[in-house]
Amino acid sequence: MRKLTYYIATSFDGFVSRTDDSIDDFSFEGEHVPDLLSEYPETIPTHLRSYFDLANQNRHFDTVLMGRRTYEMGLAAGVTSPYQHLDQYVFSTSMDSSPDAAVTLVKTNAIDVVRSLKASDGLDIWLCGGPSLAFALLDEIDAIIVKVNPFLMGAGKPLFSSAFPKRDLQLVDRRDYRNGFALVHYKLR
Repeated sequence: MRKLTYYIATSFDGFVSRTDDSIDDFSFEGEHVPDLLSEYPETIPTHLRSYFDLANQNRHFDTVLMGRRTYEMGLAAGVTSPYQHLDQYVFSTSMDSSPDAAVTLVKTNAIDVVRSLKASDGLDIWLCGGPSLAFALLDEIDAIIVKVNPFLMGAGKPLFSSAFPKRDLQLVDRRDYRNGFALVHYKLR
C-alpha cells in the first residue's frame, strides 16, 4: 500500500504561505539544501531540475497532489506541467479543465481518488499543498514532513485550512541545521 506524505515548508509559526498565497519568504539557500536535493530530488519542479543538476530520479514519490492555488503558482509563470517527472493531480471544484494533458484534474471524490492511488502500485504519493486539500485529505495522510524555516511569518495560511480534533504524531526523524532550519518527519498514529 502506497503512503500519502504531506511534505511542505512552513515558517516557525506554522504558516505555509502568506494570506495572498505568496511564498517569497521561503529561501532555498543554506546548508540544508544539499540534503533536501539529495533526499527529495523529485520535489524540485521539472523546469528547475537542470539548474540543480538533478537526473530523472524519484527516491520517494512518483505522484504529486496539488490544490488549485498551489498549481496556479506555476501557471502564473507559464508552467502548465510543473512536475513532468511525476504523475500530477490537481484537485479543484472551480477549474473547468486541466490546462495540460499531463495534469489530471480531480473535481469530485477526492478521497476516492486518493484511496485508489494508494491501492495502486508505485512509489509513495506527495501531497504538495495546499491547506484546504490537506484538510480534505487529513484521514488519508500517513506522514507529515515539515521543512521548518527559521522565521516568524506572523500571519498566513496554516498547514491545514480548518480546525479538527487532536491527532497524535510519532516522530520518525528530525534533522536540525546550524542556520535554524529543521526537517521534521512524523507519521500519523
